[in-house]
Amino acid sequence: MEALIRELIQKAHGFRHIMEAGNRLMSGSGEDIFGKAVALLDDERYQLRMLGTYLLGQLSVNEPAALAILKGKVAADPNWRVQEMLAKAFDYHCRITGYQAALPLIGEWLSGKHPNIPRAVIEGLRIWTARPYFRDHPDRAITLISAHRAAESKYLRKSVGNALRDIRKKHRQLVDAETALWDVANTRVAYVRKLVEK
Repeated sequence: MEALIRELIQKAHGFRHIMEAGNRLMSGSGEDIFGKAVALLDDERYQLRMLGTYLLGQLSVNEPAALAILKGKVAADPNWRVQEMLAKAFDYHCRITGYQAALPLIGEWLSGKHPNIPRAVIEGLRIWTARPYFRDHPDRAITLISAHRAAESKYLRKSVGNALRDIRKKHRQLVDAETALWDVANTRVAYVRKLVEK
C-alpha cells in the first residue's frame, strides 16, 4: 500500500492512474477494501481521497453504506478533483444498476441539499443522452437537469448549462423548447441559458 501511495502522490493531474490503482486494490483477495476506502477519505492528500472515492463507487452497487458515505461525506470535500471522482463513482453505480432502474436514486441525489450532490449526478451522467434509457428519453434528461437552472451554487449552474449544451447538439428543438420557458429576468437562469446557447 505504501508503494501505491507514493506512486499516486507523484502525479498531480488525471484520473486514470487513480482508477488503475483502485482496480489493483479491488482485485486483491482478503483485504478490507471498504475500511481502507473510508480511511482514505480522511487523508490530507487529495489523490488518496480520490482513490477512496473511486473504491466506494466500485463497492456501492453491493454495499449501501458506500453510497451513503459518498453522498454524506465525499460531497462535502472541498477539492474539485475529488468532486470529479464522485461524479464518476455515481455514474458507475447507475451504469451497473441500469439507468432506468437508478431513476429513483438519481432523483434522490438531484434533491440533495449540498450542491455537490446534484452536481455529481449532472456531471457524472454527461453526456446524458449517450446513456441507455436517456438516449431514448432525452426529454426526461432535459427536465431533470433543468430543475437546477436557478441553483444558488454557480458551480452547479455551470454543470447544468454544460450538460444541456451537450444534449442540444443532437436535440436542439427539445432543449430550446425548455429554455424558452425560463425566466431569464433571473440572473442565475440567464447565466445558465447563455451557457446552453454558447
